Amino acid sequence: MRKTVLLMAALLGAQGLSAQQTDKNARMQWWREARFGMFIHWGVYAVPAGTYNGFPMNRGGGEWIMNRSKIPVAEYQAYAKQFNPTKYDAEQWVKMAKDAGMKYIVITAKHHDGFALFDSKASEWDIADATPYKKDLLKPLAEACRKHGIKLGFYYSQAQDWNNPGGSVARKEMREGWPNPDSSRIDAYTKAHTGHWDPAQETKTFQQYIDAVAVPQVKELLANYGDVAVLWWDTPTNMTDEAAQKLQAALAAQPNIITNDRLKRPNFPGDYKTPEQKIPNLSELDGTDWETCMTMNGTWGYKSYDHKWKSVETMVRNLVDIASKGGNYLLNIGPMADGSFPEPSIASLKGIGEWMKVNGEAIYGTQGNPLPTQKWGRITRKRNGNGTTLYLSVFDWPADGQLLVEGLTAKISKGSILGAKGKVTAASNGAGTTVSIPAKGTNAIATVVKLDVEGIL
Repeated sequence: MRKTVLLMAALLGAQGLSAQQTDKNARMQWWREARFGMFIHWGVYAVPAGTYNGFPMNRGGGEWIMNRSKIPVAEYQAYAKQFNPTKYDAEQWVKMAKDAGMKYIVITAKHHDGFALFDSKASEWDIADATPYKKDLLKPLAEACRKHGIKLGFYYSQAQDWNNPGGSVARKEMREGWPNPDSSRIDAYTKAHTGHWDPAQETKTFQQYIDAVAVPQVKELLANYGDVAVLWWDTPTNMTDEAAQKLQAALAAQPNIITNDRLKRPNFPGDYKTPEQKIPNLSELDGTDWETCMTMNGTWGYKSYDHKWKSVETMVRNLVDIASKGGNYLLNIGPMADGSFPEPSIASLKGIGEWMKVNGEAIYGTQGNPLPTQKWGRITRKRNGNGTTLYLSVFDWPADGQLLVEGLTAKISKGSILGAKGKVTAASNGAGTTVSIPAKGTNAIATVVKLDVEGIL
């Protein structure tokens, strides 16, 4: 009898896990097909733009200036009086993302400085109450995303909050920011006060902050903007399981929402991992869904003097590399305080879009490379009935027109080049398959050779 009960329990448990996996697969389907999204870091920190009292930040993104420079709460909140984004055009933002080939947007609804881009009833430290703009920034963005078929997600700093009392603080020594003769005293204070540097930050407890600000604001985000595709948590500094459970429970308002792995490790793993500013090696991947978030230059939030922009070639090849490993690419924009994108960002989006318009088929809805990594570029694939379609994104075009695909032994039924009419033939050999292609590629960044292969790879 006991064995029968244990067997039934095991079967029910397996069925439960299977049902959970089926539910997750349904929720994740659009995300796995999208492969490419836009991250937006925007807030009051765009006003100082990386400089405080005449000193540029030595380290960190522009969004960290309050912490790195230990700006007093009242002084930082005064920046909000200059945050008046009259050039903000949500539809233009969404169209630029769509034209670049991006399928979703994740915006900092509230970053670590605690400033909300929406009209919140839980705090007056928001766009409607603290700035001359006085209008919710997320509502027009949600409307534009619906209009243009772009999924919308919200970044929310659930634990760190440097302005709403009780929020936690990641301890960063002041000498990592701007030079200040009083830095030793301030560093000593932060060590004694769990990272806080202003008594105004400590007038409430962390639990009071969670109950009065974090949970109500998450509920507002999930109730007031239609379908929310992603809740992107960040930095669970001093997070507790109890607080995380309250935030997790709020997600029931949006049954189809997906979340990342930063709510509270390890007990709240979310739906996908989030490597930051790096593309994992194959040895680091374990079959879990993942998304690399990365900046276009060196900062997330706008810095007026950060001109280290990545080339369009680098960003496109990053996208291809990530897709070839089965991941997503969340590429960041840091808008200026007036609501406009920096010109280099606009130019980069246009360049990426030109490549994606021709070659997006090699990115959207693809799975990772089933073959060994190739020296000349990257491979993505799609299931095609009883066969497989391989997309060979060639970075280094062979001068002799002979492309060796190592490890490919299956029969090629058809070959072509995306966006071109060049002839493609293939012949198997001992090392794999040699694909004969035109003498020149069609795109210096990556020309995509499409092969229809018999069998499932």
